[in-house]
Amino acid sequence: MATAADAEVILRLYELRQEEALRRARKFMVFEFNPKNLEELRAVSRNPGTQENAYWRQTVTYWEMAASFVLRGAVDPELFFDSAAEGVLLYAKFHHFHAVTEKESGNPFMRNTAALIERFPAANSLHEMFLKAFGQTKS
Repeated sequence: MATAADAEVILRLYELRQEEALRRARKFMVFEFNPKNLEELRAVSRNPGTQENAYWRQTVTYWEMAASFVLRGAVDPELFFDSAAEGVLLYAKFHHFHAVTEKESGNPFMRNTAALIERFPAANSLHEMFLKAFGQTKS
């Protein structure tokens, strides 16, 4: 059962999402960055010093931080998923590019978000919905 403290965390996460730099970064990642292959993705994700790479890092780390709050019990999962689906959307949008890299490096893409999807039915349902919207299947 969600508490007033859980609601405070959700409100703070929402306030952070309204910050102008993060809004631009999120817009880029969700709507503008649509790589067709791993090379196009890596041109952004592995190119430090570019604005696009800053957007990549800021957005992914924001959602990984938020996911860690749920995983560590700092916020109620059901309350979180009522208003915070974007991290799962990003995982669904980009994870398939990282499957080979994960096997090679042992470094999972969006590890906390992946754990949410495995652990919580609400996150798994969102993931499946986004995969379908992107024309992908669960790997």
